[in-house]
Amino acid sequence: MNEKNQWSLTFRYVAGILLFAAFIAFVFYARDAVRNFVLAGFVAYLLNPGIEMLASRTKMKRTTTVNIVFFTSVILLVGVPAALAPIFYDEAQIVVEDLLDLSAQLGATLSKPVTFGNLVFHLEGWANNLLQVQDTLLAPLPEEILSLLETTSVGVLWFLVILVSVYLLLSHWNGMRKNMFSFALPEYRPEMEELYRRIKNIWMAYLRGQIVLMLIVGVVFTIVWLIMGIPGALVLGVIAGLFTLVPDVGPFIAVMLAAGVALLEGSSWIPLSNFWIAGLVIAIYLVLINAKNFFLRPIIMGRSVHMNEGLVFIVIIVATILEGILGALLVVPLLASVIVIVRYLRRKILGLPAFDEMDDEQFVAPPEKVNPPKRKGLKLRKSKG
Repeated sequence: MNEKNQWSLTFRYVAGILLFAAFIAFVFYARDAVRNFVLAGFVAYLLNPGIEMLASRTKMKRTTTVNIVFFTSVILLVGVPAALAPIFYDEAQIVVEDLLDLSAQLGATLSKPVTFGNLVFHLEGWANNLLQVQDTLLAPLPEEILSLLETTSVGVLWFLVILVSVYLLLSHWNGMRKNMFSFALPEYRPEMEELYRRIKNIWMAYLRGQIVLMLIVGVVFTIVWLIMGIPGALVLGVIAGLFTLVPDVGPFIAVMLAAGVALLEGSSWIPLSNFWIAGLVIAIYLVLINAKNFFLRPIIMGRSVHMNEGLVFIVIIVATILEGILGALLVVPLLASVIVIVRYLRRKILGLPAFDEMDDEQFVAPPEKVNPPKRKGLKLRKSKG
């Protein structure tokens, strides 16, 4: 290669900074598209191990395995909700009616002054705000129907974009990974591969662990509410499973919904008042959810994310406010990945090795103990003399 055709070091730095600035500007101005593409990448990342396992066991081409796994997942995504829709709709209607009744009763209670001893609290403003929220969420005005249809149409289009993006990512996953490392200089590629492996392990353990927890929690609470005779058990169980994706915040909302339904409906067979049924629901929920946190979560999640629990709680709340459920789901592994990258950059800036050997235990499974093979037919003979 002719050295005269190479860019100078200063020009390369300037070009790199401009390229990075253009990338940040694109992410900011096209954040809706980026958000949906990230969601597509998340789904493709979860499906990719199934594709690789099917390809390795059947020796089929990747294109064939991608088609099998992708279209099977789409059929399950559409078919399972369609099969459960009649049952789910009836129970969801019961839960919604109970929540409306509970909201009306709470509003009626707050509309009157509350007296504690010599203190009188006027909470009429809270009652009005609760009524406004209920009207906004459950009784949209006719002129808002067009806006609702427009939002639904846009959501359907984004769903199609996500499906196509997932298929393309799965089809070109290996090539994209190789191209990602080609941006680094050859001498730095082993470090980039190690950094990628550590971040990959974090996301794999966290996200797949959360999905397993969601399924287990949903099934367990559905069975428990059915045994207790709580109306809308299927809906409440699904809500408990889905809200498990939002640590700390989700379980609180799920138990409040279940307790509200129990407070209004009671049990179909337990001979206790609705108040005690609601208390029993809360007690059972706290026991099971703490069993999940102390026993099940460590087993499933392992050592995927090592962060202060207070910090995790704060970032989850902030992400929920800014980006909703999806932000709360992704913020913890994203922050853990940023910590790994910052730790790598700090060590490189200080002139230290790229990775600390003490940190390797967090990302590498301990090697299995291998017993040395026994040698047959060999006996030690004592030397004479």
